[in-house]
Amino acid sequence: MPLLARALQFLAWPALAGLVIALLVFALFPDLLPEGSTNPVTARHSIPNTTSYADAVDKAASSVVNIYSRKVIETRRHPLANHPLYEQLYRNPSQQKRVQSALGSGVIVSEEGYLLTNNHVIDGADEILVLLHDGRRAGATFIGNDPESDLAVLKIELDDLTPITLGNPKASRVGDVVLAIGNPFGVGQTVTQGIVSALSRYGLGLSVYENYIQTDAAINPGNSGGALIDTQGNLLGINAAIIFDTVGIGFAVPVDDAMDSLNDIIKYGRVVRGWLGLTVERLSDTQLQELGIPGNTPGVLVTDVSINQPAHIAGIKRGDLLTHINGQPIGTERQGLNEVAELDPGTKVSVRVLRPRLNAEPEQLELEVTVAERPVNSSVRT
Repeated sequence: MPLLARALQFLAWPALAGLVIALLVFALFPDLLPEGSTNPVTARHSIPNTTSYADAVDKAASSVVNIYSRKVIETRRHPLANHPLYEQLYRNPSQQKRVQSALGSGVIVSEEGYLLTNNHVIDGADEILVLLHDGRRAGATFIGNDPESDLAVLKIELDDLTPITLGNPKASRVGDVVLAIGNPFGVGQTVTQGIVSALSRYGLGLSVYENYIQTDAAINPGNSGGALIDTQGNLLGINAAIIFDTVGIGFAVPVDDAMDSLNDIIKYGRVVRGWLGLTVERLSDTQLQELGIPGNTPGVLVTDVSINQPAHIAGIKRGDLLTHINGQPIGTERQGLNEVAELDPGTKVSVRVLRPRLNAEPEQLELEVTVAERPVNSSVRT
């Protein structure tokens, strides 16, 4: 036994020295490790993988600004202002005016200093101040607005601006992670995280032209006009609205729609939309069958036609079912509204309608319509 113990003692020191040398080699030259193996030196001290969107925020944050607006409001003249005993009390000019302040957010979209925000953030403002992420501030010039989509365009005159990178909202899917950046409650720039919870939301009564990205990322008062970005820091939409009596529902205008409005406002001073001069509504399958039309037929019912306007001139009548524009089926009234609005005035389009007939199959007609420009504030939307 003493001989065996001495032998083991003799072999232990070389084995221990070899182990120490191997650990040092793997620590200094980790590339020598077999593929898929774990470094025994660093394994106990490694940082677990974590998901972070810090890079996306860093990329987009400098393009998102805080907006502060002020509006002077004339107050009603007191009925005793002309009374001899009280005229000195009620004729004080300072008591006949008050200042209303509002806060919101905006997004720099060009090196020239153009900003996108919500129209309700700056509507009627006498003074607009923009505070940048780097601490600079500047007065903003109002370029134009589009109340029907609740968008406005401002411009600031500063150097070294960082326009945000535009994303592709058409590639977004329900379930995608998104981040909202803005100035909620005036506390300063804040980032919240959520997912795309729905796409192409409309019929909310928030604006005339609705095609919203819905998200559960927290959007609070002051976030309006801020950025909804993807996990790469690209702009997907302009945060536009929240529903106050619900929790976790916010809406953003897709950036492609917003940029179309911006380009029109810069070029024409207004948003130019196509117009046919008719009103439509979606029918249920039961209502379609009552008209003698198969229930699965795509399209919208024409409920009114403006006299001497494009649809009337082309021969479209009240009661027609509008099914296709340029060969593309129309699924909803919102889809038809947006498709017509995207057409340039003067464009000729082919419109397919089904015209119900008494005791007979509906008549199918292909009509050519020359698109006009939609009048501002027209109650006829399509």
